[in-house]
This record gives sequence, structure tokens and C-alpha cells, in this order.
Amino acid sequence: MNIDRITLQHIRLPLVQPFVTSMGREDAVEHIIIRVDAEGLSGWGECVAESHPYYSPETVQTAWHILKDFMIPRILKTELPSVEAFSTAVSHIRGHRMARAGLEAALRDLYAKAENCSLASTLYRALPGAGSSPERVEVGVSIGIQESPEALVKKVETYLQEGYRRVKIKIAPGRDVKDVETLRRAFPDLRLQVDANSAYTLSDMALLKALDDFELLLIEQPLGHEDIYQHSLLQRELRTPLCLDESIHSAADAEAALALDACRIINIKPGRVGGLGESLKIHDLCVSRGIPIWHGGMLESGIGRAANLALASLPGFTLPGDISASARYFREDIVEPEFVLNPDGSMDVPTGPGIGVRVREDVLKRVTVDLLSVSA
Repeated sequence: MNIDRITLQHIRLPLVQPFVTSMGREDAVEHIIIRVDAEGLSGWGECVAESHPYYSPETVQTAWHILKDFMIPRILKTELPSVEAFSTAVSHIRGHRMARAGLEAALRDLYAKAENCSLASTLYRALPGAGSSPERVEVGVSIGIQESPEALVKKVETYLQEGYRRVKIKIAPGRDVKDVETLRRAFPDLRLQVDANSAYTLSDMALLKALDDFELLLIEQPLGHEDIYQHSLLQRELRTPLCLDESIHSAADAEAALALDACRIINIKPGRVGGLGESLKIHDLCVSRGIPIWHGGMLESGIGRAANLALASLPGFTLPGDISASARYFREDIVEPEFVLNPDGSMDVPTGPGIGVRVREDVLKRVTVDLLSVSA
């Protein structure tokens, strides 16, 4: 397939409420929406690099540079018979996984549309014997740090009433054990997990061990964002499974973490690991080792959310992912239909061609703060 044009749109999509973590406060999502046009079709992807380098070294600005000056020129000059050909074309570019993942996602959407099949079905084809994609997957909700433990209880109650059955809360020094204790007292049977976003060190061992008392599903990334080894020391001291997020950039990292018993669960985010292709490698590794996996979130618009649901539908994703309804984050999403939560705490997997949703270009235009279109 010959690519005719690639368009980058830097968006700023306001959140319905601030999202607060140990890394800071976010009032809006800033991502890059990528459109790839070829042979009368358009493929859409979302680069989840943020406006700041607090979660990842990548930012909107660095991803824009890498896409514009290195990745796009490579594929506009090359016949691309498959998504794998894209991976080969940009294999000499080190790092910049979020930029790579966003462009790969747009190409996967494009190629799935060319076959008139859903993205989920193309991913299932990569897993011999996996069968067909389920109609829906169970999802959860991620809640930022609230003003007080009491405010957190009220917020969780709201989401439980909406139908969510698994809750993840963000924690940070000074907002950890008390918050969890208060929640557990209010909701004894709640499926609850916590995410520290690397806010602690091994000197906090006693505090982290105290979380063992609350029957958590997991503790996510408590230590350094690049660390694997120290997590292995911590996991030895805990009954609660550790889950690694920021430390896992590839299937090789996942294999090292499992070899060291640094975690017993892995969070897969396509943007963090460089795309759906690398996500499939991590998925296959974890399934072969009997390791539970689940799908994290990066406050994606409906474009990224659609691709996330396709991946999370694969067998092996045994824990509910952070793939909440559009209204959880945005007053108006940039796709239709918007994503909604089913009464049983699940979300429908799109079945239309590609990502299975239509991009609302009127809304996209309103939230775009910069645009670049490059033709072959």
C-alpha cells in the first residue's frame, strides 16, 4: 500500500474534572492524533505522549519532531505491504515508543479497513487457536487523589453506582494507607488496587507492607520508574502482587521482570511499549508463563480507547483494564458512538471496520491547537 498523506493534530481535550496523581495535576489531555490516508481510506491513531515528561521522557513536542522529521519521511517513500513493513522501515530509530505506537496504530486501523474487518479480529489472527473476539470486556475505573479520604469514598460510591466493579486509586506519600483503610472500611468487598506511579523507595518498606492488610488486587509501580531489581526485593516482602507499568518498555523487560520475580502482574499500555505489535509479544510471554495481564490507560480519546478495547479483548487479559467510558473523562469525545459502560461493568468491543468508530472531525477541529499535513 502506498501512503498518500499523513496528518498530525496536536489536541487539547479538557477533562471533566482534574486528574491528580503523585506526578501532578492534569486539567486537559494533550495528545497527537495521527491520520494516515491511502487509496481512499483513512486510518486513525493516537500518540499518548503528554505535554510534560513526568510519566515518560517523551512529550507532545518530542513525538511531533520524531514523527515529522524521521518516521513520516521513511514511510512516505516506501511501499508498505503490511504493518510489519512499517516496523522494519523505522527499526533504526531508537526509543520514541509513543511516537512509534501512535503511527503504528493508525496504520493498523488503515489495513484493517482495507480488509473490511475489525482491528480486534486482526489481532486475534495473530493468536492461532484464540477463536473470535468477545463482544464485550470487563473494565474498571481509575480515580485520582481526592481532597480527603472521605471525598474519595464519595467519589468511589459514584462510580460504583454507574456500574464499575473494579476501582484503582492513585496513592502518594501522605495519601496512602489512610485512604485505603477508609475505602476498605466503606466497601469491604470492593475489587480494589492502588497505583503509586513510582512515588516510593525501599525505605518505605514498612508503609508498603501495611497495604498487605487490605486485600488489594495489586500494588502498581511503587518504586522507581526504570527499576526492576528493587521491585524484586520488595515483592519478596509482600503478599500482595506487585504490578509493573513504567518499568516495562518491551517484551525483553517483561521477561527480565518475571525472571527476577519483580512482579506477578503486568500492565500493558501500547504507547509505553511501542505499539500493538510489542504488546502482543508481552501478551504471549505472560500467557505462556501464567502471568495475569491487564490494560492500562493514558486518558485516551475515543480513538485510542477503541484500539485499547481491541487489545484488551484478547485472552490473557484477565483483570479489568483502565478503559472507562468517554463521559468519565470528557464532556464530548472526538468519536461516535462514544464509549459507554454496560450495566454489568463491561464495555462493547467495536466490531466495525478498523477501530470501529467514526472520528468527529468537527470536534477534532475545535480541540486542535496545531496541525501538520505531509503528502507523498
